[in-house]
Amino acid sequence: MLKLNASFSKKVPAETDYSSKSYHASVEVELPDGLNDAQLKERIHSTFELVRASVETEIGTHSQAQPPQQPPANNAPRGNGNAGNGFRQGGQTHSDPASAKQLKYLLDLGRQCGLMPAELAAKAGAQSIDSLTRQQCSKLIDELGRKAA
Repeated sequence: MLKLNASFSKKVPAETDYSSKSYHASVEVELPDGLNDAQLKERIHSTFELVRASVETEIGTHSQAQPPQQPPANNAPRGNGNAGNGFRQGGQTHSDPASAKQLKYLLDLGRQCGLMPAELAAKAGAQSIDSLTRQQCSKLIDELGRKAA
């Protein structure tokens, strides 16, 4: 049995001059014996990609935090509730970054289907796996779920 430890750290500017915030994620996984070189490289790459995407998602979540909007004075609903990328579900929009859980599940499904993270991103029309939106990730999960079943 092999153990793989993947970690990723990133510092980003904070609200005040000359300060920064540090984000870090680390994961240790056990890999089965008998993996060939290509399988081992793929597992290492997908595990690191998951950790990196999780940190980037966390940074995006904190940098986009905004105070809640006040409801309209007449309490009338805004729009028709189905406005393209702005569709709200559970307080988040489909154009928000994919969650760490979504990305992990997508990478697991991709591995089952023999797809690398870069191939998954290309299927969604994204530059990288960490730039997927909730909607893109959900669509890929549905597609790969049908193939895996």
